[in-house]
Amino acid sequence: MKIEGQIRIPSGCAISAAISRDGNKMSGEMITNSMKPMHDRSNGLGGGFAGYGIYPEYKDFYAFHMFFDSRDTRKQCETFLKERFEIVQSEIIPTRKIPAITDEPIIWRYFVAPLNSVLVSLQSEEKEFVAKTVMKINAEMSGAYVFSSGRNMGAFKAVGFPEDVGVFYKLEEYEGYSWTAHGRYPTNTPGWWGGAHPFTLLDYSVVHNGEISSYDANRRFIEMFGYKCTLQTDTEVITYIMDYLLRVQGLTLGESASVIAAPFWSTIGAKTDLEDKKKHTYLRTMFSSLLITGPFSIVLGFEGGLMALNDRLKLRSMVVGEKDDKVFIASEEAAIRTMEPNAENIWSPAGGEPVIVQVKEGAFS
Repeated sequence: MKIEGQIRIPSGCAISAAISRDGNKMSGEMITNSMKPMHDRSNGLGGGFAGYGIYPEYKDFYAFHMFFDSRDTRKQCETFLKERFEIVQSEIIPTRKIPAITDEPIIWRYFVAPLNSVLVSLQSEEKEFVAKTVMKINAEMSGAYVFSSGRNMGAFKAVGFPEDVGVFYKLEEYEGYSWTAHGRYPTNTPGWWGGAHPFTLLDYSVVHNGEISSYDANRRFIEMFGYKCTLQTDTEVITYIMDYLLRVQGLTLGESASVIAAPFWSTIGAKTDLEDKKKHTYLRTMFSSLLITGPFSIVLGFEGGLMALNDRLKLRSMVVGEKDDKVFIASEEAAIRTMEPNAENIWSPAGGEPVIVQVKEGAFS
């Protein structure tokens, strides 16, 4: 398994995303090709994608994408899953052998539904139960990793350059209304299959370019609420923060953005709208440990939408473009032009200002 050496390397990373507001399907080949002009932002230690709307025939079931280090581990994990879920489909995730991708683990997927009897006995809400199951497997079952667990979506990742990872997973055979992509250039954490982006929990997925200097404070806070950071990279904590803020706390996307990329106190103090000032003061005070510091640009994928966000100082590049019903987001304009040569309204979001794009209600289902 390829692991980064002892030499510190500059932070690169590439991110790309596309979404159709009308819920029109786009091939995974398009998002794969978007990573080619950003090849030098990666170093071959991680690439990955997330697609939404890709499993319409199983849209009511949670799709567990999993890595296993052995057949025995898979059988052990499957026995565990059967105690908690109805497994409606179990299969290997199709891949093609290519020279650029080596040392692959067993890559499997399960389409599952929580057993009502278990939910009743545990007095657990469905999504909370699924999230806790994912955490338990990843923290306690050696050699087994759930790297995707949402409904009608899935992540595909590996050690390799992203354009090769897309070919490896045959993404041209998938169609989704929304896609995200990542090419990794790890700086402080190892390059391994589970550590590639996107990081996911339920239907949330995160791709990230940058470095989180607040990782320890963020991790300590989020682990007080049952989350377990086990995948050896700082980006994992962003996914759990977003799940906690959006699903558990019920914040809006904009409010969540104002937590992790909070305005400076001087900016809040200068606000003239008293209600807005009061809201930002509350968010900054209540969730101070979830402020993410350090350079970052992220794209959060979720059921029916995307949110792009820079750190408040905008220390990482991110551009947005549009064409008809589609919105494109990437680290570089070249990636957008690869997806849509005639893209219009190319612009760079300001630091700390979220770009939120959602599919028309009902369009993606």
